[in-house]
Amino acid sequence: MNIKQLLVDKTKAAFVKVGLPDSTNTGVTQSTKVEFGDYQINGAMAAAKLLKTNPRALAEQLLGALDLTDIASKVEIAGPGFINVTLKPEFIAAQLTQAAASPRLGVSENTAPQTVVVDYSAPNLAKEMHVGHLRSTIIGDAVVRALEFWGDKVIRQNHMGDWGTQFGMLIAHLEDKLAQGVDLESVALADLEDFYREAKKRFDDEAGFADKSRDYVVKLQSGDAHCQKLWQLFIDTSVKHSEEVYRKLNVTLGHEHIKPESAYNDMLAPIVDELKAKGIAVEDQGALVVFLHELADKEGNPSPFIIQKTGGGFLYATTDLAACQYRSHELAVDRIVIFTDARQALHFKQVELVARKAGLLREQTSYEHAPFGTMMGEDGKPFKTRTGGTVKLAELLDEAVSRALETVKAKSSDLTDDEIAEVARKVGIGAVKFADLSKNRTSDYIFSWDSMLSFEGATAPYLQYAYTRVRSILRRAGVDDSFQAPMQLLESQEKQLGLKVLQFEETLQQVMKDAQPNLLCNYLYELSGLFMGFYEACPILKDGIEPSVRDSRLMQSILVSKLLAKGLDLLGIDVMEKM
Repeated sequence: MNIKQLLVDKTKAAFVKVGLPDSTNTGVTQSTKVEFGDYQINGAMAAAKLLKTNPRALAEQLLGALDLTDIASKVEIAGPGFINVTLKPEFIAAQLTQAAASPRLGVSENTAPQTVVVDYSAPNLAKEMHVGHLRSTIIGDAVVRALEFWGDKVIRQNHMGDWGTQFGMLIAHLEDKLAQGVDLESVALADLEDFYREAKKRFDDEAGFADKSRDYVVKLQSGDAHCQKLWQLFIDTSVKHSEEVYRKLNVTLGHEHIKPESAYNDMLAPIVDELKAKGIAVEDQGALVVFLHELADKEGNPSPFIIQKTGGGFLYATTDLAACQYRSHELAVDRIVIFTDARQALHFKQVELVARKAGLLREQTSYEHAPFGTMMGEDGKPFKTRTGGTVKLAELLDEAVSRALETVKAKSSDLTDDEIAEVARKVGIGAVKFADLSKNRTSDYIFSWDSMLSFEGATAPYLQYAYTRVRSILRRAGVDDSFQAPMQLLESQEKQLGLKVLQFEETLQQVMKDAQPNLLCNYLYELSGLFMGFYEACPILKDGIEPSVRDSRLMQSILVSKLLAKGLDLLGIDVMEKM
C-alpha cells in the first residue's frame, strides 16, 4: 500500500466535507522529525485562503471530518494549522506482512500504464565513449528500470550521433589515408580517438579540408553509396566499443535500442518543406531558420533555430524534430524523456516549441528534457586525464575494478580468488555508478576515488556491505526468503524501520516523476542506517528472545534485504551474498 496516497485520498474526502473542491492540494508529506509524527497534512494553510478563514480553524474542521481511525494512533494540530499523523504500529505491521508476501515488495499494481520513450546515452559514433557519456547512460537506465518495475511500457532509444559534419571530416581523412595506400581494415580498427584527433586538426588548420568535409556530409545525406560504405566502418567500430561499455556498466541498452540520427534521414526534407509551407521556417542568409519570439533576449531579439544549413545540409535540430514526429505520432507515446547535459537545455526548449507549432508533437505527448550537471575533477574543473585529455569510459571502469580489487583483498579473508574478483567487479562498477546517481541530477559533482570506494557513508560499497550483513544474520538464523511469521512492532526502532520499508513506493513514484535516481539512493542509505539502529536496539539471535519476537524481526530483516537488492538493482548495481 502507498500510505501517502491513502492519506491523500482520506484528506481529500475531508476537504470536500468542509466545502473545499476535490482538486485542493492536501499537502500530505512525510514528517521530517519523529516528534512531528509519521506524516503531516499541510493543506489547511493554502486552503484557508480559498475559504477566507483562519488556517488553524480550518485545520480543526478538517480534524473533525478526517477519518483515520483504522490507521492512526494520534492525529493532532500543530502550529498555525499543520496536522500531524502518527500511525498505529498494528497498521504498519499488517502492511509489512502484506509486503513480505508480495513479489512486488508491497508496491501496488500500476492501473494506468503509460508508453514512455526514454532517450539516453546517445554517444557520438565518430569516437569512443568517454566520461561525458556516463551520466546520461546510467541516470537514464535507472529511470528506465524504475518505470518498467512500476509497469509502464518503456521504449529505450539510443539516439546515437552517426550523422553530421564530423562524419564528413572523418570520411575525407579516410579517403586521403586510402589514397596513400593504407589498408582499409587496419584503418577501421585503429584507435578511434587518435583518428578523430588527426581529422579534427586538419579540419581546423588545413586550407580546403573543412569545405571538402562539408561536401562529404551532403553526399552522405544524399545517399552516396561510396560515402555510406566508409561511414559504416566508423559506425560498426564505434557501436562495438559502446556495447562493450554497456556490458561493463550493467546497463540495459542493447543493439536493438539504437535509433541513430540516420534513421530519420528520409523524414528530414518533408519536415523542412512542411515548416516552410506553414510559414514557421523562413530563409535567412541562405539557411532555413525558425525565429522563436517566445525565447527572445532582453533586447527583444527572437531566438534563432536553424533547421537547414546554407549548403542544404541538415542539423541535429532537424533530426530532433523528426524524432518528435516519430515518437509522438508513429509510436503514439504518452511521454518522452530525454537525458542530456544541461548545456543543451535551450536547444530542447527550441525543439519542443517548434515541434508543437508544427504539430509534430501531439498535445497529449509530454516532452521532458532531463538535464544533468558535469562530472568534475578534484581540482573543480571538468574531469580529464592528467595530461588534460578526454578520459575513455572503458578505461575509467577498468580502473574502478582494479582499485576495488585492492580494497576487497585487504578486507576479505575467507573468499577464493575468483570470488574476490567477482566482488571487486561489483564493488568497482557499483561505486562509480552510485557516486554519480546519488547526486542531484542537475548538479555538478566532484569525482573522487577515495570517497566512492569507501565502506562508510552513502556509497555503493557501504550498501552492498549492509546487504551482506543482513544476509549473514539470516544464514546464522537458519532461515531463507521463504520464511513466514506474523509481524509485531514492539520498539520504536522496529516501527521506524517498518515505516521506511513501506515508503519504497512513494520514493519510486518520485524517482519516475522527476527522473531523479538520487532519491532512491537516499532512501536506500536511510533504510540501511535504520536497519543498523534496529539491529543494535532489537536483538534477533540473542538467547532469551521470545520466539514470536525473534521471528518478527527476522521477517523485517528479510524484507530489508529484498528491498536493498531490488533498490540497488533498479540503479543497475549488483549485490553479493558474501563480501
